[in-house]
Amino acid sequence: MTKSIAVVGLGKSGLSTVNFLLKQGLIPVVFDSREKPAGELELDKRVTLIKGPLDGVRLAEFDELVVGPGLSVNLPALKQARENGVKIIGDIELFARYAKAPTVGITGSNGKSTVTTLTALMVEADGKKCGMGGNIGIPALDVLDDSVDAYVLELSSFELETTYNLKLAGATILNLSEDHLDRYNASMQLYLEAKQRIFTNADKIIINRQDKATVPPDGRYFSSFGSDESDYGRVQIDGEYWLSVNGKPVIKTSELGIKGLHNEMNALAAIALADTLGVSREAEINVLKSFTGLPHRCQLVRELNGVRYFNDSKATNVGSTLAAVAGLKDSVEGRIILLAGGLGKGQDFTPIKNMLGREISFMLCFGRDGKMLSELGSETRLTENMAEAVSIAHAEIAKPGDVVLLAPACASLDQFKSFEERGDIFAELVRNL
Repeated sequence: MTKSIAVVGLGKSGLSTVNFLLKQGLIPVVFDSREKPAGELELDKRVTLIKGPLDGVRLAEFDELVVGPGLSVNLPALKQARENGVKIIGDIELFARYAKAPTVGITGSNGKSTVTTLTALMVEADGKKCGMGGNIGIPALDVLDDSVDAYVLELSSFELETTYNLKLAGATILNLSEDHLDRYNASMQLYLEAKQRIFTNADKIIINRQDKATVPPDGRYFSSFGSDESDYGRVQIDGEYWLSVNGKPVIKTSELGIKGLHNEMNALAAIALADTLGVSREAEINVLKSFTGLPHRCQLVRELNGVRYFNDSKATNVGSTLAAVAGLKDSVEGRIILLAGGLGKGQDFTPIKNMLGREISFMLCFGRDGKMLSELGSETRLTENMAEAVSIAHAEIAKPGDVVLLAPACASLDQFKSFEERGDIFAELVRNL
């Protein structure tokens, strides 16, 4: 007998799930608590959409719920359904049931999209058809195709919470820093446990040997990456650093299209993952030379009067802001002026405080948690919004040789629709200076 199934939460992944289920001959019911859920107008006419507060009794009538990553599985209505024997999964678990080609998965606090993109490009450069999806903004179910040779998935902690049977040829947690603690009751342990679900059925586990949080609880792993000479690492030859594998040089770091130590680690992780899929070294090197980065990731917007303006709107947590600063500091003649603020998600901002007056010369703060950031030290100023922060940086603070860096350390949804919109508006403000 066919299972009764409901999709909870519409949006991009929910709509993708509905369309996939329809192709399998299943007509789900969709629940969404919002009055005007994204994707409503594209919903197939055969599908019933029930809006309003989630009802645990109603949800308990189904055999299975496919819950969107934006919804906590601990919502009372979902807990009630689960206690009544309803299975709660996500779209990645559905993907796992149907995917036939080998798959690698990438999670972590920072660098996921860069490593996912690099790995997928390496597969394609080797002449294979690659399906890239997940948290990167392309629903995994949209790339399912029997003609695909390999899949590369970016996986968030939210997606992993509802994934049980995903079998990965290669899996990695790139790093771990405070993020989404508002979702995990301010517990780094709960956040870590969600991330480590990526290892459950993984064949080859790849760890960051300089971050103990990326190691599975049982300590087992296949390979590792880091900045020293072992395994996937770096060697120095005639005063120049090379990315290396088991001490053998692969590519000069100066030849990489993406710059900074954090991006060297991203490149090493991508090589390790691509190796699990049998990609040739030549294809990997060609991609590492040509790939210059993703939008909103430390992008140079403009140089004006000797001041360079960088857009790293994707820096939505403290760890990614620190990585952006570290990646730029060696190339800055003057000072780094940081623009930060938004939704802090319960993070501890102390690491930024420790950099004020040193790596970060001055910080202009905005958004809902801007006041909290401005209270970290005397080298700060609270502004009304990002536009005012850009204006003050340009007119009053920045001098030739300085860098103005948007790396907000916060989510964008207090004042913007997305980190992409925040970055686009920043770039437009800078171009109009």
